[in-house]
Amino acid sequence: MRWRRRAAVLVVVPFLAVSLVLAGGYVAGHSYVRGAAFVVRAAGMQGIARTVAEWETLEVVEQPLTIPWRGGLLPARKYLPRGAARRAFLLVPGIHASGVDEPRLIGFARDLASMGHPVVTVGPPDLARYTISPEVTDAIEDAAAWLSQQRDLAPDGRIGMMGISFAGGLSIVAAGRPALHNHVAAVLSLGGHGELPRTLRYLCTGIQADGSRRPPHDYGVVIILLGVADRMVPAEQVPLLRHALLTFLEASRLDLFDKAQSAAEFERAKVLASALPEPARTLMHYVNDRDVDHLGPILLPHVTALGGDPALSPAMSPPPIGPVYLLHGSGDNVIPAAETVALARTLAERGAEAHALVTPLITHAEVDRASSAWDAWALAGFWAGVLSR
Repeated sequence: MRWRRRAAVLVVVPFLAVSLVLAGGYVAGHSYVRGAAFVVRAAGMQGIARTVAEWETLEVVEQPLTIPWRGGLLPARKYLPRGAARRAFLLVPGIHASGVDEPRLIGFARDLASMGHPVVTVGPPDLARYTISPEVTDAIEDAAAWLSQQRDLAPDGRIGMMGISFAGGLSIVAAGRPALHNHVAAVLSLGGHGELPRTLRYLCTGIQADGSRRPPHDYGVVIILLGVADRMVPAEQVPLLRHALLTFLEASRLDLFDKAQSAAEFERAKVLASALPEPARTLMHYVNDRDVDHLGPILLPHVTALGGDPALSPAMSPPPIGPVYLLHGSGDNVIPAAETVALARTLAERGAEAHALVTPLITHAEVDRASSAWDAWALAGFWAGVLSR
């Protein structure tokens, strides 16, 4: 799922609070300092906070690679810090056509590696095709098993795992599989889901896991329609509809860094919609109009079939043995924060160690909001826990 833009938008109070944590945080522990340093870098903060944060960072070297899995080879990138290495992390992007080449993922991996953690990013092919499938979970499992066997990166055979957006929930499922028992030091879901059918229902209805309402982002119903197109239109219309949907999704991707090209692609999606036969034409018009109110109820009967496999939901799968970290933006309208709250409760009921933080400092999967000093302190502490495993 797409991320919002990176921006240094913390206001003065948390800016100074994080700076003070960095400057005097050794009283509270070095891991807390590194957590605060990571927050400063991920938020793109400058000034004194950035200067002090640089004390904790290392130069990073990048290398492309491929990772074997049961379906072939996975595109991947390796980010190696120069100097003493800490726990290695597998990092999986959300639904995005750019996969491991997505610029914000690259920035996130660099920031993490600069904290002394080798990072391997991996791109399951279905996520690049805007598809959430059990094969994605298999790919994450196989990539994690591969990384845990690389003694130059994981000397003790244990790694950390991180998944962004829908890959967050899938990473938790993978971490709980027998092949990874005793190989995962911790797993983090950043803006991820707990139960996929419930999340898809939210995207269609605006009803969150706790029963409250929040208007959903229209991007989600486009992903759903792409996945169930063969149930919505006659067989001969399916390729045409999917082509138009992928054009719209490409326009959404381009909107993050090339507004002019994005606008051209959005116009092309409208032209394609006008040429479609019914009922594909009406469905695509709803997409171009971002009309969730009409499209959501049409898609709602199909979400359980689309997302009902237990391999797609951590709330429906065995929990990991190691600790689970759940980080979510309080205003997220792609995957609502209520998913993290519900999943944390489910994991605790099953005896798993779960640490959850819902914060206004991030949107769907990025630090980019102004808030209080307490929010900055809590976020730094959360990352300190993740990075100390």
